[in-house]
Amino acid sequence: MTLCPCSSGLDFVACCGPILKGTPAMTAEALMRARYVAFVGGDLDFLERTLAAEAKADMDRHAVEAAMKGVEALGFELRAVDGGEEGENSASVEYVARFKSNGKPLAHHERASFRRENGEWLYVSGEVGPKGAPRQAQKVGRNDPCPCGSGKKYKKCCGG
Repeated sequence: MTLCPCSSGLDFVACCGPILKGTPAMTAEALMRARYVAFVGGDLDFLERTLAAEAKADMDRHAVEAAMKGVEALGFELRAVDGGEEGENSASVEYVARFKSNGKPLAHHERASFRRENGEWLYVSGEVGPKGAPRQAQKVGRNDPCPCGSGKKYKKCCGG
């Protein structure tokens, strides 16, 4: 048994292997995992074949080929999947792809968009280094109850 480089914990033959050989990915997540395996494995044709038309127009094959040289898989971390349920034709997958490039460990964090066309998922675009929603801090007035739960006014408790 050879574990799949996509960090799913499954055997390669039961995970990304069939997708790389041409079986359509059942989910956008499965396609993204297979694209990671293709990148670290040097399968440029698979990466190009799984691009939507508008993404193919932007692909610089020589740059991708150069980036793939000397790459070693370190793991794929799934952060979030949005959409792609039965009957839906779009989804996004947020992930962190970790690999070594020429001996240096690197991480690629992206929120990738996918579209299903003719029953197959395709990579449309990606936002590198996506940011979450900014945290909102609640402002406490001097005469408001103290957020520590003491029952006292803020000015007589933690605000003093």
